[in-house]
Amino acid sequence: MPLEWLFGKKKTPQEMLRQNQRALNKAMRELDRERTKMEQQEKKVIADIKKMAKQGQMDAVKIMAKDLVRTRRYVKKFILMRANIQAVSLKIQTLKSNDSMAQAMKGVTKAMATMNKQLKLPQIQKIMQEFEKQSEMMDMKEEMMNDAIDDVMGDEEDDEESDAIVGQVLDELGLQIADEISGLPTANQTVSSGPSKQPQAAAAGGVSEADADLEARLENLRRQ
Repeated sequence: MPLEWLFGKKKTPQEMLRQNQRALNKAMRELDRERTKMEQQEKKVIADIKKMAKQGQMDAVKIMAKDLVRTRRYVKKFILMRANIQAVSLKIQTLKSNDSMAQAMKGVTKAMATMNKQLKLPQIQKIMQEFEKQSEMMDMKEEMMNDAIDDVMGDEEDDEESDAIVGQVLDELGLQIADEISGLPTANQTVSSGPSKQPQAAAAGGVSEADADLEARLENLRRQ
């Protein structure tokens, strides 16, 4: 604690990398500004050389030519210095990226190790076997229940369907029978027409014809 109070808190490698990265970026910006000034100075010297040459001031032209050569050399040096600094900055950035990746992999490795400790294969296999067993039992019970329901509901559905068909046939026949009965002779007509056996025979004939028609309609329904 006293040392940290005197010299400050010790920086981690990541903090040192970030600090150096900021310093390098600042240096590159300063070099860019200086190079821009030198390029502007170079253009001015060239313009002055042309002006003096037109005036015939050759001594001044020679001095300014030397200045132009020095300026161009400075510009070249600034460009090389910036390129070197940029290369170092890229290396630092790569180190930071590698460190971040390493930290991430470290966290993933710890998580995987924890999961591997928690995942116990014998218990998982036992759970899966029990799950499969219970699933098969559930499927069997479901199939048995479906069969039982089909047996119960199927008969009722058959009975209901049969009753509906018979009801439909009787409704159709009921209209025809009613028409046939309305055409049969009444009691008074039977007495006046002749012996009692003839009306009975006529009535029996009418009933038998209705039964035959009923059987024919049922036969048609069976064929359908």
